[in-house]
Amino acid sequence: MTYTKISQMSLEIEKRIASWAAVGTKLRAFTAHNATDPELEDLLRRAEIQNGWFTPEQVLHALKAWGEQLTEENLNQWLSNYDLNTEEPKTVAVIAAGNIPLVGLHDALSVLISGHKLQLKLSSNDQLLLPFLLNLLTDLEPEWKAYIDIVKGTVKDYDAVIATGSDNTARYFEHYFKGKPHIIRKNRNSVGVLSGEESQEELEGLADDIFRYYGLGCRSVSKLYVPEGYVFDKIFKAVFPWKRLLEHKKYENNYDYNKAVFLMSQFDFLENGFFMIMKDQRMASPIASVFYETYSDVNELKEKLNSLKDQIQCVVSGLDMENSLAFGTSQNPELWDYADGVDTLDFLLKL
Repeated sequence: MTYTKISQMSLEIEKRIASWAAVGTKLRAFTAHNATDPELEDLLRRAEIQNGWFTPEQVLHALKAWGEQLTEENLNQWLSNYDLNTEEPKTVAVIAAGNIPLVGLHDALSVLISGHKLQLKLSSNDQLLLPFLLNLLTDLEPEWKAYIDIVKGTVKDYDAVIATGSDNTARYFEHYFKGKPHIIRKNRNSVGVLSGEESQEELEGLADDIFRYYGLGCRSVSKLYVPEGYVFDKIFKAVFPWKRLLEHKKYENNYDYNKAVFLMSQFDFLENGFFMIMKDQRMASPIASVFYETYSDVNELKEKLNSLKDQIQCVVSGLDMENSLAFGTSQNPELWDYADGVDTLDFLLKL
């Protein structure tokens, strides 16, 4: 998919919104209960062949989540505080991550909805899903073809960059793109703060925050803060339905490997046959595990989390924590929930 020369004036705002809302309608139809679509079934099969973590369950969850977000009402609510009259479209290179399905879609959407041209460099771990969505978009509104270029090699002739990667690649990105306006994202993790009074339903929501996408996303909870003396029995009960993840060979291998590492290191940890909980100050826990720390004073904990805000993507809690999310919602961000708290659309509209 390669864009061609376009006029200075961007695609009309109404068309931008209507076409993305139409993509949402298509996704909701694709993911409707018991719906079958040969094109979607082929996509799910090929996506898992390419990336073993992209199982049909996980990809369908991502498609469904996006279908629920891409409505005319949501798009208008998101865009209501911005001036989208972009008279001189710029070319924005998006270097997408591939850790979870469609993780780069929000950046691609933001570039296009702002009226700019998208030069998309796909992750080697996700070569199929974003092109599928963008093809849906151009089928519904062919004028978008002039705005989208999926590049196979190095990005070039761009005016700005949005790049996502590890802490190591971020250092490279910072150096390589230092001469252009940019947003560079690094590793982040999400945390859960418990009071000890959570209901079973809330803890089941926490389980989704932990296990969705096998814990590979920056919005996946990898660290818990619990009151001193906390007993983890309720959490183990709440996570039990996720035992099905052992049916997935990559998860099972990671569980076996990380458990062996914990044992050989003589770490003190709790486990239930498919999931481990260990006390540790680190933020990022291995697959099939979470780390935890205890606290005695909520206000002191708030100060600690504030000092760690550059490492935290989001906080899930039933307590009164700044910008916290309800249990079970971390993996379903709204359109206006920006990664790293950086307003991507504001950045794009100021180019």
